[in-house]
Amino acid sequence: MGKNLTPNQIAFYWSFTIAVIVAVFLLALNFGGRLQVTRGFLTIFPISILAIGYFAGQYFLKEFIVNKVRIIYKNIYEKKLTSVEKGKGVDLNTDVFGKVEREVELWSDKRDEEFNRFEGYEQYRRKFLGDISHELKTPIFNIQGYLDTLLEGAAEEPKIRDNFLGRAAKNAERLATIIEDLEAISRLESGKIILDFQDFDIKELVEEVFEDLEIRAKEKKVSLVFKNDAQNSFKVRADRESIRQVLMNLVTNSIKYGAKKGYTKIGFYNMDKNILIEVTDDGIGIDTKHLPRLFERFYRVDKHRSREQGGSGLGLSIVKHIIEAHKQTINVRSSKGVGTTFGFTLGKA
Repeated sequence: MGKNLTPNQIAFYWSFTIAVIVAVFLLALNFGGRLQVTRGFLTIFPISILAIGYFAGQYFLKEFIVNKVRIIYKNIYEKKLTSVEKGKGVDLNTDVFGKVEREVELWSDKRDEEFNRFEGYEQYRRKFLGDISHELKTPIFNIQGYLDTLLEGAAEEPKIRDNFLGRAAKNAERLATIIEDLEAISRLESGKIILDFQDFDIKELVEEVFEDLEIRAKEKKVSLVFKNDAQNSFKVRADRESIRQVLMNLVTNSIKYGAKKGYTKIGFYNMDKNILIEVTDDGIGIDTKHLPRLFERFYRVDKHRSREQGGSGLGLSIVKHIIEAHKQTINVRSSKGVGTTFGFTLGKA
C-alpha cells in the first residue's frame, strides 16, 4: 500500500494516525478519571489534530520534496529547469516519488545508451585511424623505396629507371585516389554536397557507363548487357552525376571480380514509387560473413587481391553514402561460386 502513495495520502495517514493516538490517550485519561472533558471535546480535539497534522504534513512534505527533487533534477537534466521542474509546482495528488523514480530510470537508460554509442564511436575511430594509416603507408613506402633505389644509382640504367618511375607514379596515383575518396566521403557525411535532382532516363545513363567501361570489359572479355526484362526505359529523379558514379563503381567492381569471359547484367524493376536497379555478375561470389561489412571504409574481402586490382577501398562506402543521400537504400546478395548482385532504389520521376 505504501509504495505508490501520493504526498497527500501520506500526510493524511500520518495525521490520522496521530489523531487516533491522541483520541485513544484522551479516552484513557477520561475513563481513568484523571481528565474530565466533554464528549464534544473528545470529538473536536482529535479532528483538529487531524486537520492541523494534515496541513502541516502537506507543507513539510512539499518542502522536503521540492528540495530533493531540485537536487535530483539538477543532476539528471542538462537544461535549465523551469519552476515546475524544480518542484515549485509539485502536485501533491500525484505519485511524485514514483514520477521522479521513473525519470531517473529513463535518465540512467539514456546515459547507458549514450555511453555505448560513444564507446562504439571510439572503437570505430581507432579502427578507422588504423585502416587509413595502413592504406596510406603502403603506397608511401613503395614510392620511397623506388626513389631511394633510383637515388642510389639505378637512375643510370634507363630500363630500371623507367620501370621504377612507372611504379612510383602508379602508387602516387593510388595515394591521390584514396585522398580524393576520403574528401568525397567527408563532404557527403557533412552534407556539403548539394544534390542536383533532375529527371532522366536511367537506361540511357547505364548505356553511357557501358560505353565508358567498354575497353576495360573487353580486356577481361566480360560482356556488359541488360537483363531480358530491362528493355523498357524508366525515368527517375536523382542527381545524375552522383548516380553515374554509383554505376561506374558497381560495374567496375563486377568487371574486376567477375569471371573471365563472364558477364555483367543490369536489370530494372518497377516498385510502385521507386525503381530497383540491379548490377549482377557471375564471378566467384562473396562469403555471407563478409556481406554485413562490405560497405565499410577500407573493408576488403580479399585484401591482397583487392590491392592488386587497385582502388582506394572506399568505393562501396561512397556508393552507400550517395544512395542514402537520396533517401534510398542499397543492398547486396551473393553466393560463393555463383556471383554477386548489388541492388539500389531510386525514386520515379
